[in-house]
Amino acid sequence: MRAVVFEEFGKPLAVREVPEPAPAEDGAVIRVEATGLCRSDWHGWMGHDADITLPHVPGHELAGVVESVGADVVNWRPGDRVTVPFICACGRCAACARGAQQVCERQQQPGFTHWGSFAQYVPLRYADTNLVAVPDAMSFATAAGLGCRFATAFRAVVGQGRVRAGEWVAVHGCGGVGLSAVMIAAACGARVVAVDVSPGALELARAVGAEVCVNASTLTGGVDASVPPGTATDSTPNSLATDSTDSTPNSLAADSATAGGVAEAVREATGGGAHLSLDALGSPVTCVNSVQSLRRQGRHIQVGLLPDGVRLPMDRVVPLELEILGSHGMAAHDYPAMMAMVASGVLRPDLLVTKEIGLDAVPEALASLGTAPGSGVTVIRPHRV
Repeated sequence: MRAVVFEEFGKPLAVREVPEPAPAEDGAVIRVEATGLCRSDWHGWMGHDADITLPHVPGHELAGVVESVGADVVNWRPGDRVTVPFICACGRCAACARGAQQVCERQQQPGFTHWGSFAQYVPLRYADTNLVAVPDAMSFATAAGLGCRFATAFRAVVGQGRVRAGEWVAVHGCGGVGLSAVMIAAACGARVVAVDVSPGALELARAVGAEVCVNASTLTGGVDASVPPGTATDSTPNSLATDSTDSTPNSLAADSATAGGVAEAVREATGGGAHLSLDALGSPVTCVNSVQSLRRQGRHIQVGLLPDGVRLPMDRVVPLELEILGSHGMAAHDYPAMMAMVASGVLRPDLLVTKEIGLDAVPEALASLGTAPGSGVTVIRPHRV
């Protein structure tokens, strides 16, 4: 089969012929019809994941057709349309027994613990625990994102974030995960502030439900609020926030063009701070901005990876009683609620797909994620020439 391979971390990737995989006794081999290009794959290529052994094939969010199954697999047969969480849980450890397969003690992850989906076929372990059926009406391009970005955002907003209608939600970083979070939060009745440095990403964020957009690149003219700032339901004065005497978007942008300007802009636009804020990118700047964007007893969800860690503004966390939570994927048994919202049209992950490419374009596209993440979701079609 053809696959994208790298021999050294951070060095050029190549498309070449490699042996086709065989299924484990409890596993399956999937013919990959679509797989997403994700910043986590870039982290793996750069050497930020200790599980990777070289040479390596990246790729972890996928959808396709079951090609073959192991002797112990009961629920799946060749020809079944499936997707899978990027965390393949063992189904037997203490975490799995609690229903927390997303933090399985013996988890496997395609594209990290073993070769991944930037290939025509991918092996997956624990098929009966992890495979999720894809309806005939759902395209593989749509289903691919459900294995990582969309499912990750769904659990971050709904599960860990406990979003409620009418709350303000700030999403820092509007790549695939961030745009998914914007769409999900808006569908749940929340009022969303989208933060990014890319005008194109912010345009997409507004199209999928953001009420306020903050351009973090300069902030001069970068706050575009469709409602006047200061209309949030919780307007308790925040002694740790900077008050503004002029609440128009332009003056807000000008006042915020200093250190901490993004957080000030979010707090001003939401009348005191977000109830729920997510770092969907994974950088010290976006993480700190997210925490500083919160109002009293707000909830920060860390979704983006932070391989080098970050120093949090604990001077806000303690007096404001902020919650700091991580969110890592979503277990297969939690998919039905999300799949139902997708099937009903309430959620439209298909709208986030902005580009489709073949395997030959992957090396350049993956390398570019370090400097130019782009707008929307890029889907790879491994069998397309």
